[in-house]
Amino acid sequence: MRRSVEADHRRAVGSAIRDLGHAVVGNDIDEATLDELRQTLRALVERIDDGPARSRAHAEFTDHVPEPHHDTGAVESYDDRPFSGQASPWGVDLSVHRRGQGVEAVVTLRAAHEGAPGRAHGGIVAGLFDDVFGFVLGVLGEPAFTGELTIRYQAPTPLHRPLRCAGRLVGRDGRKLYIDGELIDATTPGEPVVARAEGLFITVNPQVFAETMQLPAPPPDD
Repeated sequence: MRRSVEADHRRAVGSAIRDLGHAVVGNDIDEATLDELRQTLRALVERIDDGPARSRAHAEFTDHVPEPHHDTGAVESYDDRPFSGQASPWGVDLSVHRRGQGVEAVVTLRAAHEGAPGRAHGGIVAGLFDDVFGFVLGVLGEPAFTGELTIRYQAPTPLHRPLRCAGRLVGRDGRKLYIDGELIDATTPGEPVVARAEGLFITVNPQVFAETMQLPAPPPDD
């Protein structure tokens, strides 16, 4: 289905915001430029916040009510999805493809993802696994909540070079789905595993998502 012009613009804006964040974190900036940036961004935020609030329709929860993917092509979810959404300001620019009963994602973590000097923050790695495992649910066509997620950090996760993050279904027990995967340094000889993850997901009736939606955010204080 063809995306709307607005969706294309939102994707472009999301990409620009992500690039801006990495540029601010990764570069020395003089005070005048920082002040100009602050004023420009604050003015844009105030202008946007004056507009009507936006919320996703229940029908757009394609990650929660997925259709099974039957090929090995690229897999996408909704554009505002925090880690993999093309329009998300918090995205990591994932490229995801189906691999059998699982998926493989390619990602390059950048300056704003840094934790300890020269390596990715552990929380970014954990969030990456949770998001990639969510795509496995899309392959299976089964909506589910994350019940548990266990990460073993085996080596520093590098920045600024391609990584492969895989996830696959390894078992099920009633409503419980067991998914595991690994994060691989794709450019180092031997392609070492830098982290492994195991997840437990609980399948649910799609209506549960509609019934458990959180209340909208309160209006800002005057």
